[in-house]
Amino acid sequence: MVMKIAVLFGGTSEERDVSIASAAQIVPALRSLGHEVIAVDTATGRLTAQAETRLLTAGVAPQPPSSEALADLRGSALALTSNTREIRDVDVVFMALHGGAGEDGRIQAVLDLAGLAYTGSNHIASATAMDKDLSKRLFRGAGVPTADWVMAPVEAREVEATLGWPVVVKPNKQGSTVGLSIVRAAGDLPTAIETARRFDDEVMVERFVPGREITVGILEGAALPVGEILTPGEVFDYQAKYQQGGAREVFPADLSAQATADVQGLAVRAHHALKLGAYSRIDFRLDASGHFWCLEANSLPGMTSASLLPQAARAMGIDFPELCDRICRAALARRGR
Repeated sequence: MVMKIAVLFGGTSEERDVSIASAAQIVPALRSLGHEVIAVDTATGRLTAQAETRLLTAGVAPQPPSSEALADLRGSALALTSNTREIRDVDVVFMALHGGAGEDGRIQAVLDLAGLAYTGSNHIASATAMDKDLSKRLFRGAGVPTADWVMAPVEAREVEATLGWPVVVKPNKQGSTVGLSIVRAAGDLPTAIETARRFDDEVMVERFVPGREITVGILEGAALPVGEILTPGEVFDYQAKYQQGGAREVFPADLSAQATADVQGLAVRAHHALKLGAYSRIDFRLDASGHFWCLEANSLPGMTSASLLPQAARAMGIDFPELCDRICRAALARRGR
């Protein structure tokens, strides 16, 4: 069945560039299958052919957009309620948004009110996954190990007593490691909290787990091949994620059969604990003792040429256009269409 698909992307979050890069892969992939595709930047509206070519070939800059640039964009952004008039006759909306309103459930709620089928998770699950504090509580309730944490405001002496050093300080509701710091000494904690607070009024302080970066994609309720991210630094940061040569991803990861099954089982359990939709990506650390620690769930994982979910799908023989098509059809099935 040929579908009419609106790809929503861009927006005004710190992950705007990443979203544009995702759309740059999704739009041509869906068109290659014969689908009718329209591209809609939720900040500026439906793109003309010329604007689409210009914007979708921009790539991801080494740093997220500046707060000043995003403030200017937000000041002139179109309301999604206006954009829904442009997409009301589509079969499905492909959510290529990352961070902010595109991933925290607000846009999903508007699409629900408009009666539109859309990819990803519903508004409640999206909001839950975006809230790291809430999602970690649900992970523990489901028996998925996750590192100890406290929420700011918190004094250094409390951090030292409950978590020890080093710790990871990060915005509670952000992605792509935006605003994240590793703190090794009490004196550096206030600055790290202030840095994170620039991106969110809630800040998490979490025990740092040294070890291997492991990721598991979920597609239609099943775990995809496990991946490992090999980075030059201690965390898989913004530059490592989106710049050429920033990291090397290995699919399948070099794990024993038992370890592979264990982490896939934990990923599926985490996915269901948050009641996520047809696809997600769950990230872990594997410590030196062989224990997996869940870092976070991504309800709208990246879909750029270097993104992890497409690599995991490719490792089991699902090419990128088929992956996008299956995601769209899952959204229609959820709506009973």
